[in-house]
Amino acid sequence: MIKTILFDVDGVLLSEERYFDASALTVWELLFSPGYVGLQGDTFTPAPSEAIIRRVREQVFAHDEVLNFIKSRGINSNWDMVFLAFSYQLIRLVEVLKPQVPEAASLLTVQLERPQLAQLREWANAYAPDFQVDYAAFLPDFAKSSAQKADMLLYLNELARERCGVETAMFSPNCVLWQLVQETFQEWYLGDEQVAASIGRETMQPGKKGFLTDEIPIVPPEDMIGLFRTLKERGYTLGIGTGRPSIETHVPLRAMGLLEWFDPERVVTATHVLEAEANCPDYVPLSKPHPYSYVKGLLGLTTPDRDVLQYPLPLTNGEELLIVGDSLADFLAARSIGCRFAATLTGLSGQEARSKFEEVQADYILDDVRCLLDILT
Repeated sequence: MIKTILFDVDGVLLSEERYFDASALTVWELLFSPGYVGLQGDTFTPAPSEAIIRRVREQVFAHDEVLNFIKSRGINSNWDMVFLAFSYQLIRLVEVLKPQVPEAASLLTVQLERPQLAQLREWANAYAPDFQVDYAAFLPDFAKSSAQKADMLLYLNELARERCGVETAMFSPNCVLWQLVQETFQEWYLGDEQVAASIGRETMQPGKKGFLTDEIPIVPPEDMIGLFRTLKERGYTLGIGTGRPSIETHVPLRAMGLLEWFDPERVVTATHVLEAEANCPDYVPLSKPHPYSYVKGLLGLTTPDRDVLQYPLPLTNGEELLIVGDSLADFLAARSIGCRFAATLTGLSGQEARSKFEEVQADYILDDVRCLLDILT
């Protein structure tokens, strides 16, 4: 009998669209802003119009084909998505530069920070001013590999060897470049006013409004409030396991009147994941599809991270826990835990995801989160 229900947020409660917009804008900034690689061929602005946002999103993720591919391989973190898309174009750029600037390849063997990106900018402007970013090329190059989840990030090292003839292990979730990508994404999503509270510094390129106050609920908030009220009245414990940082979880859910329905001890975010990775580096990475977020939500925030990570899985009482998510990463986490999983068809792929969840034999497939009551009666 189900006792605890843990919800993903993006694609279940709130739309992922603004997250994907921020992801595309981050890749765009890293490639075309003079503060980073500064390629020619596009004009960067920290305050793009909605028309520019739509164009950038369409280009960077190749009409969302790149997004769908990455998510199909079990990647659920927007930070990882941006890292993959940006790093791939860096490798292509170095490949073009290498015949004229042999030392360019050596940059792929060191930790890439702003000074190294500035060096690439100088070389690109001098020796490859006509370099064309090819976002769609990501698909055939990564399709050659069977890499799943975090191994996709490591596969960048193989691509660097194939394309640039350099042996490297630089590309990983622990590298400095990943941290730079993560912070730049936060600038876009939170905007100038909120970013310091998240990453401890002001935005590097002021002028970003942010998307935090522009969230889109999957279904009307009053419908979700009615659902959560009914579930609480029936005795279910409600929690969250999300790839969003805490501020991006608490602020919009509180504004919509949703946060109060969840047990505060069981609202687990990417902020907690990053803290756990810092405390337990031997377990990195801990983002989904790693089960950490949901196990922490089951046991509670006061449970020490190592106790969470060493908790015996699969659960002996797995039938008492239900995870509600929209992605393969959520499904894989649930299977690791040995609990039930309800897939909502409100993520990026919409109803097209039904066949995927039927193939992996999800316990339940719901048109949207409101259908939970149908399977719990």
